[in-house]
Amino acid sequence: MYTAAIVGASGYTGGELLRLLARHPEIKVTKVYSRSRAGQPVYYAHPHLRGFYNLRFEKTDLEKTIDADIVFNALPHGEGIHFTARQAEVGSIIVDLSADYRLKDPGDYEKWYGFQHPYPDLLEKFVYGLPELRRDELSGTKLIASPGCNSTAALLAFAPLLSSKAVDLKHILIDVKVGSSEAGRKPYEGSHHPEREGTIRPYQPKGHRHIAEFNQEASRVAGERVRASMVPHAVPAIRGAFASVHSYLTQDISEKAIWGQYARFYRGSYFVRIVYSTPLRYPDVKNVVGSNFVDVSFAVDEDSGRVTGFAAIDNLVKGASGQAVQALNIALGLPEQAGLDLPPVKP
Repeated sequence: MYTAAIVGASGYTGGELLRLLARHPEIKVTKVYSRSRAGQPVYYAHPHLRGFYNLRFEKTDLEKTIDADIVFNALPHGEGIHFTARQAEVGSIIVDLSADYRLKDPGDYEKWYGFQHPYPDLLEKFVYGLPELRRDELSGTKLIASPGCNSTAALLAFAPLLSSKAVDLKHILIDVKVGSSEAGRKPYEGSHHPEREGTIRPYQPKGHRHIAEFNQEASRVAGERVRASMVPHAVPAIRGAFASVHSYLTQDISEKAIWGQYARFYRGSYFVRIVYSTPLRYPDVKNVVGSNFVDVSFAVDEDSGRVTGFAAIDNLVKGASGQAVQALNIALGLPEQAGLDLPPVKP
């Protein structure tokens, strides 16, 4: 049995980690940390977990390392960057859910996050934790950089087309619809749900940070430089991210051949469900909420030659905590679905 600690455990992603790990057969959460909830029982922050944990939140001290086999960093971007580096030195398995170690080029942190990365040597050592793209590299690693939810949905929607060499790799447009929980537990005016309910609007339509992740990983899949642009939209939902990724076909390819490409690319990927025979024929966030599954599909507009890949995920599970556990399972040599083999909830 592995012991695990969660730093930033009172937030939404921390709560999801606790929910998913509560019945994990090989991992036991032994320490939880929070600045705002120190001394309180876990259920004060997460009432739905009452009876599952007897732990109390300990005060976060980022100057100290933690004695645990596995450490999850669920802090906001930048806040735990030094802590993670120190924790890596003592040999813990690190799962960092922030953006601090996702990008391989140190210059990307200056461009997209506005700071010079203090540990450029560590960037190459962290594995980008998207199992469907990095499964082999995740096996045996001790350093996992868990992806962002928007980039996860976009990459899974379009990866089979990237590998097909049949699309325009220099003109990829990503539209993502996301629920309010993406912004985290601490509300601000734009993310506070009473302000967001009833809204359908773009946010950060220029220079959204997750495009750096998409371009990095998409280029790796395609085997050449990919150029994409992303526009996320806030919608009146709490959970979910839905990606529509558009480009144009560069060669004559049938829909049957594209179906085959998706099937081959995701063969053996337990959590990917290719949607092709339901009444709607396309993914819907409502069918994945509460689970680590991703539903994917595509459409070809024959008149214009446009092709669009679709993916629906729960942003807090497959887009964050569930994917982190999935990647960790692979790293530890455990069954990929350990602690995650839960069906979605509906309605």
